[in-house]
Amino acid sequence: MASFLSLPAVSPRLIPTAFSLKRPLINTSPNLHFKNHRFAVSCSYSGVGGFESSTSTIDVVADVKSEKIVVLGGNGFVGSAICKAAVSKGIEVVSVNRSGRPSYSDSWIDQVTWISGDVFYVNWDEVLPGATAVVSTLGGFGSDEQMSKVNGEANVLAVNTAKEYGIPKFILISVHDYNLPSFLLSSGYFTGKRKAESAVLSKFPNSGIVLRPGFIYGKRKVDGFEIPLDLVGEPAERILKAIENFTKPLSSLPASDLLLAPPVSVDDVALAVINGVTDDDFFGVFTIEQIKEAAQKVRV
Repeated sequence: MASFLSLPAVSPRLIPTAFSLKRPLINTSPNLHFKNHRFAVSCSYSGVGGFESSTSTIDVVADVKSEKIVVLGGNGFVGSAICKAAVSKGIEVVSVNRSGRPSYSDSWIDQVTWISGDVFYVNWDEVLPGATAVVSTLGGFGSDEQMSKVNGEANVLAVNTAKEYGIPKFILISVHDYNLPSFLLSSGYFTGKRKAESAVLSKFPNSGIVLRPGFIYGKRKVDGFEIPLDLVGEPAERILKAIENFTKPLSSLPASDLLLAPPVSVDDVALAVINGVTDDDFFGVFTIEQIKEAAQKVRV
């Protein structure tokens, strides 16, 4: 960081009047002082030869850039977990979703900037400036046309817009393919997701991240009610982990992953996103197991 710092020229007024300009000045090495994302550089100038010396200090103050993420669909099951995890790590968070601020209360909610809007009509000038990453959790079920629009077109639009605004990273929450036959993967849900993946990997070849979780479990809040998906997902994850050596030979069978793909906790998905935000070497497509590994890095 210090290597990019250029110090201003020293004004003659900083030179002690007790010295002749013919006598050399000794510039001691700069000392860096870090405080609350700011630092100062102090340079001392002193005379030689036994003459009276004086020290002048030049403070150069600069802001250290912190992370700021924009979460698309931040009020949803996965999106809210990502917002919460980001806040816990000191990351600035902006959420864009149709319903705006969540209806329930929690301490982390007050630390998120909630913007109500549709990705097709939102004013990006109010959302993207200053962001270091965009995270999209956009997706849904419905008719083939609706799924193609939400899973595909909406995400592709977000990817292209993030690229135009010069956002360094884009992270997409996609889906595991479950080893399904090709005719099932031709639905609007999967084709939309894969179009979005292609957009991320082509526009952000060295910083785009695609996470492909399977069934995501956790405590999901819907209309004021909490659905404890972890009561099913967590035991299933443990059982499948315990018998994975026996089930691996079956993984090549069509649609076998509908039963054999291990669930992943919503917290693991959220922490994998945080790992992607903070680690510049983390990019590409990540499977269920790789998502869990990435989450563990953040926990450690």
